[in-house]
Formats: sequence, structure tokens, C-alpha cells
Amino acid sequence: MANDFLFQNLQEKEMTFEQVFDRIIRFMTLNRNGNYRLMIGTDSQVHERHTVFITGIVILNEGKGAWACIRKVTIPRRMDRIHERLSHETSLTEEVVSLFTEEKKNVMIDIVLPFIYKGATFTMEGHLDIGSGNRNKTKIFVEEMTARIESMGLEPKIKPNSFVASSYANRFTK
Repeated sequence: MANDFLFQNLQEKEMTFEQVFDRIIRFMTLNRNGNYRLMIGTDSQVHERHTVFITGIVILNEGKGAWACIRKVTIPRRMDRIHERLSHETSLTEEVVSLFTEEKKNVMIDIVLPFIYKGATFTMEGHLDIGSGNRNKTKIFVEEMTARIESMGLEPKIKPNSFVASSYANRFTK
């Protein structure tokens, strides 16, 4: 299944998930005493005859840089219903999260573990392109979608804290 997933960024095209994971590990080993946040989120854009979904993976070392890539999925129809689109965004995020097996998570944790006493951290977040504000038409779905992300062991983030979905992935949906 993981081989069906192809990722890209500005430097590399058609990366497998194993290559993506390798890039994340290389990035983390540059500074084992970092404050790492692995963030995964999806955004979508409805076009005239199709809907584009972009899932972003970002490994951020707070204050010291990041490495990122995207996965693009195109559905050959307009997905105009907001609940359907948000649910699909969340499903695509869940699919990518599921590639980070316990074994892979442990490899990432083991990088920072010797430096925890010096302040090193590692967290995983699921970024959702939804908000709870009164003017936000997605607020009725916040509880449902955040529960799905939490059930996968990730810390859910919504607007304005879900920048991987609402900013990074959004750039590539146009």
C-alpha cells in the first residue's frame, strides 16, 4: 500500500513513503536535541470538473527549520458538499498517518529520547482545515473530525493552528 503513495516537494518528485521517512529521519538526526513536531494535514479545492486534495507532511524543528512534502490526489468530479469533502480530507490524512507505523514512530522517538532531559521533544499532530469560530461553516464538524484524528494517536489542530492544512497544503490545491 505505501508504494502506491507518491510524494513530492520543490526539490524532489515521485518520492515513495520510505524515501519521505528517510528524509524525515535525516532531518531529525541533524539536531537530536530539537523540538520536533510531525504535522500531517489535508486541504482540498473544488475545480470545474474535479476536486484536488493535497496532503502535507511537515517535520518542524521549532525555530530551526523544517522539511516538507505533499501528496496530491485528484477526484474526477466536483465534491460540493462540505461534509463529504471534509470527511475525505480527514480520510486522506488518516491514510498517510497510518504509514507511520509504531516501529517508525519509535525510530523518531529514539532520536530525541537521549536528549529529553535537555529539553528535546517529539509530537505528532493532525491538522484539519476547519474552524470553530461563529462565522465558520465547518464548525459543526469540528468534534467529529478531531475525534477521528485523536483516535489515531495524534493531537488534532484546527484553525488558526492547523497551518499544514490551511496554508501549506492549500497553496498546492489551486
